[in-house]
Amino acid sequence: MTTHSNTPAGWYPDPHGAPQTLRYWDGSQWTDHTNADQQAQGAPQVPQQAQQPQQAYAQQAAPAPDQRVQRQVQQQAGVAGGGVGGGTLFTEPVLVVNQKAKLIEVTNEYKVMDQNGNQLGSVTEVGQNAFKKILRFVSSVDQFMTHKLEIRDAHGQPQLLLTRPAKIFKSRVIVSRPDGSPVGEIVQQNMIGKINFAMNVNGQQVGAIKAENWRAWNFAIVDHAGNEVARITKTWEGLAKTMFTTADNYVLQIHFQLPEPLLSLVVATALTVDTALKQDSRGLG
Repeated sequence: MTTHSNTPAGWYPDPHGAPQTLRYWDGSQWTDHTNADQQAQGAPQVPQQAQQPQQAYAQQAAPAPDQRVQRQVQQQAGVAGGGVGGGTLFTEPVLVVNQKAKLIEVTNEYKVMDQNGNQLGSVTEVGQNAFKKILRFVSSVDQFMTHKLEIRDAHGQPQLLLTRPAKIFKSRVIVSRPDGSPVGEIVQQNMIGKINFAMNVNGQQVGAIKAENWRAWNFAIVDHAGNEVARITKTWEGLAKTMFTTADNYVLQIHFQLPEPLLSLVVATALTVDTALKQDSRGLG
């Protein structure tokens, strides 16, 4: 953003408010160049002439919240609103996972946003050949086949790969990094009653996903000691979408910052639950 100003070019306190950070003002606009402030106490104050571009820059960097997503989070999921996050899939306290609405679903696709509707990433099914898409179109046989979902950040870069191997009854989802290194597994424990999943790392259970009702719509996520650390709530997508499309929408609320690899497993849970359970609800499972 270019603004006429008499302020000389130089390093000034970051207009974003980042602590101990300087940003370069080129005489007419703020640039992308930043530098660590080695002398925070003696840092130069932003000149009065630069206050206007600084305020405009901050306003430009903060898009208006999406009211539809806010209603989904606050009214439908009952989440009052988490704290300020870091703007990534792994630093936001609330993730909104909305499946792309389709009359006929042959490829799973999801949009992942923060609680204000800003897109943080996406999830898409990968590795499907034409034969599998045809099977999915004409039958429910594909629910027994292997499915792979890739979680990508806002720039389209892969962050996690979810693999649900071919199965007959219970589902198992393998979570790995883009380089193939394992994160852990999410394993379905039962088929009757309230569905539960175990989150395992190196053969040890580090947490669990517990359905709160037999329809498996809402889940509590607990750590190894049984303490709730997060919650998944399925939100109502509207009568038309419910009757005529395959879209499912979820809100994942993470109560506090979690250590790895539990954090990555929790981020993968909303997608895991949908892939494991909704696949089985289409007729043969």
